[in-house]
Amino acid sequence: MARLNLQFPEDQYCFSTQLTVRITDINAANHLANDSMISMISEARARFLFAYGVPETRQDGSGIIVTDLATTYKAEAHARDALLFEVGVMDFNKYGGDIIFRITRPADGRLIAMAKSGFVFYDYGQARVVAMPEAFAAKFPRVNRID
Repeated sequence: MARLNLQFPEDQYCFSTQLTVRITDINAANHLANDSMISMISEARARFLFAYGVPETRQDGSGIIVTDLATTYKAEAHARDALLFEVGVMDFNKYGGDIIFRITRPADGRLIAMAKSGFVFYDYGQARVVAMPEAFAAKFPRVNRID
């Protein structure tokens, strides 16, 4: 099977946040566990959306749903490491796009991981995908569309 190679344009990152690896995030090999990295990516996504005024679920019953997640690991992270999550969006289509992540350790500049999370807008009441609201797309005018 071919290995994933995640590389994203520098100009697509528009938000950053820092998270600290907790002792409970460590696995038996004494480094950041995969499931904890996924939780940290989810937290970074939630902070990104909040910073841009985008609720993950709106009062009308619609919201954003994650469709896929790809992660490549480049280096280990350990307990108490501060990690910088740079977040952006790209490849918008009619229904959603990709949220991208670059995770580094500021203490030494080391790249820890790259990730991409696909998303679509979803009407939970009707259980169906819906078009991306123009108000959302307008928040990110530099993002290319792949309709």
